[in-house]
Amino acid sequence: MAAAAKELPACPVETTLTLISNKWKVLILRDLMPGTKRFGELKKSIGSVSQKVLTAQLREMERSGLLTRTVYPEVPPRVEYTLTDLGYSLKPILDAMRNWGEAYKAQKQG
Repeated sequence: MAAAAKELPACPVETTLTLISNKWKVLILRDLMPGTKRFGELKKSIGSVSQKVLTAQLREMERSGLLTRTVYPEVPPRVEYTLTDLGYSLKPILDAMRNWGEAYKAQKQG
């Protein structure tokens, strides 16, 4: 973890953006806020993301400590994703983004 800390930008805003740097990660966070989901549930709820991209994003988020991946020894294997406390700590940021988006849409439509 010490090595990872050295690679993080000095600016706290840039650090946050590094962790949630694209729309897929933000949508994954949104969809995991209510609780644990399986890979298929995430793929379905997010929509147009490919399996390859979703897998890559989930792996990055796991390495960053935002979520945990649990594999159950079943056939076929069952894999579940759950936000960590660090992942849940992003909720106020997502709430602010939602509120801003709603206000923006209301302004543009009204």
